[in-house]
Amino acid sequence: MKSAAPERPPHNPMQSPSIELLAPARDLACGIAAVNCGADAVYIGAERFGAREQAANSVDDIAALVRHAHPYWVRVYAAVNTILRDDEIPQAVRLIERLYEAGVDGLILQDVGLLECDLPPLPLIASTQMHNHTPERVAFLEKVGFQRAILARELSLEQIRAIRAAAPAIELECFVHGALCVSYSGQCYLSYALGQMAGGAGRSGNRGCCAQPCRKFYTLRDARGEVLAKGHLLSLRDLCLADHLEELIAAGVTAFKIEGRRKDAAYTANTVAFYRQRLDEILSRKGLRKSSSGTCHLDFVPDLNKTFHRGYTTHFLYGRRERIGSPATPKMVGETVGKVKSIQRREVVVETTLALHSGDGLCFFDRASELRGSVVNAVRGNTIVLEKTDGLRAGMVLYRNRDHVFLSRLERSRAERRIAVSLTLLQTAEGLLLRAEDEDANRAEFALATALEPADKPEQALAAIRRQLEKMGGSIFSCRSLQIEIARVCFVPVSRLNALRRGVLENLAAAREAARPVCRRPFVRSTVPYPEKTLSYLGNVLNRHAEAFYRRHGVEHIEPAAESGLDLRGRRVMVSRYCLLYELGHCDGAKKHVPPTEPLALVDAEGRRLQLAFRCDRCEMEVVLPRSK
Repeated sequence: MKSAAPERPPHNPMQSPSIELLAPARDLACGIAAVNCGADAVYIGAERFGAREQAANSVDDIAALVRHAHPYWVRVYAAVNTILRDDEIPQAVRLIERLYEAGVDGLILQDVGLLECDLPPLPLIASTQMHNHTPERVAFLEKVGFQRAILARELSLEQIRAIRAAAPAIELECFVHGALCVSYSGQCYLSYALGQMAGGAGRSGNRGCCAQPCRKFYTLRDARGEVLAKGHLLSLRDLCLADHLEELIAAGVTAFKIEGRRKDAAYTANTVAFYRQRLDEILSRKGLRKSSSGTCHLDFVPDLNKTFHRGYTTHFLYGRRERIGSPATPKMVGETVGKVKSIQRREVVVETTLALHSGDGLCFFDRASELRGSVVNAVRGNTIVLEKTDGLRAGMVLYRNRDHVFLSRLERSRAERRIAVSLTLLQTAEGLLLRAEDEDANRAEFALATALEPADKPEQALAAIRRQLEKMGGSIFSCRSLQIEIARVCFVPVSRLNALRRGVLENLAAAREAARPVCRRPFVRSTVPYPEKTLSYLGNVLNRHAEAFYRRHGVEHIEPAAESGLDLRGRRVMVSRYCLLYELGHCDGAKKHVPPTEPLALVDAEGRRLQLAFRCDRCEMEVVLPRSK
């Protein structure tokens, strides 16, 4: 018995690149759901130092995810992407060593101080927190040894093309779905600054514990104190580029990333399954390949409108051409049910074509524009019985933000992922030989010495052989075809057929593991010049190792990071392509045409005032912390 695997050329992102669908994993269960529903790779937060502090996972759980993912050639990337204090560097290095031992396939980093340490030979992925938004910055990352850059969410197709031209070898990863930060990633200090204003240390997004002040309620006032707008004025809709994947592939993107490391398994399964189906159709039509193996078999129909979202936008993929804010609420509103015709106690008659069910979650905006919700207890035609109707009036519009039937089906789902195998049964002098070849051209065989007696009932014996060999049981394989090449039909006990099948599948699994594409790339230090000579606090240099890295690359003046305790009064704490002047109709994207009295300020519910500055030459908005209370 033996196994064999074909030699595979090293992956080159510029030569017929494979396309990767990258899914989030809040925890092990979410990661397994992502793999089973078709992800080519999964990213997951480690025990510490991840940009989502509340989505941390033990190394043991990450190792378990690796064991589930690798048989399908699905990669697992670990996120260690916060900026670090000096005393945390040794702890982070030890964590990375443990992740390497656990078998992860790549490391998502923000703090370049780690590049001054002796790291295991893992591929390095530049977190979007590194503000990867220009050709110069991404070309620098390519030259210093990063294998992949996660692009800023704000980029247009034209800007992505320019980055690809400037950095032809690095893999480009692009967000295609999920929540949007209003600020450029890595350039937001609002959460930290508000903590400072309250007399505390502040919760820093760059340290993995953002308090999400962008989702809060604000009042926009002009220089005279007049109220221009109220609402969740910094809250954005969610990204959805499902209809634009081909354009992104043409622009040079090789990895499509779904946001959501704090989302549940239902969101992960639904979103991954949807994008898997959409991508498979594109890859088949364009003759491209995915980066992992197997076909997913779902028992549900994915629908992006059924799991969490704030309404969808293409953001800036085609420039500034749509309103992208979600000022009414940062919560999920969901699909429109219809207008309320009448209310009697808890019985509500609604104009709708949707099929509602007991257990559905409905919501509405009351007269004060506050979002309220209730649960459906019973349905009788267009009459629904709600758990509560406080604030609901005739004429208001109801929305469904929880489809009970869909989510119940999703929670009960047993999605399976199988790798197609072709089997050939041969007769030998000693007995039988079963050969297997999988969809990636890996081959294995298993020989079984056994006495063969002619079957009394050849047709039944042949059917039994086929039935037993085609059974894949609880393995990762499915039988695509079975050829039986024997001179005469013999009787073979079921136990021997099962042993034959198990043996060849075990050998095939070993062959797959031996052939699994693995990249182990030691980091080699260089002195490639950084694009800038001066770094302000926006460079996020919090430790001596990061300072040494930038000085080695030619940076002469370095201000410490905001999280060093820097006084942020009078400084910008957010920079964004999102612009309230445009959102509120005071700008057409080229120039202001109904200018309000500036300067403008945002005032939160606690009365804290944030100044706004508009950099129209760059088409950006800045949030500035006042110099005094």
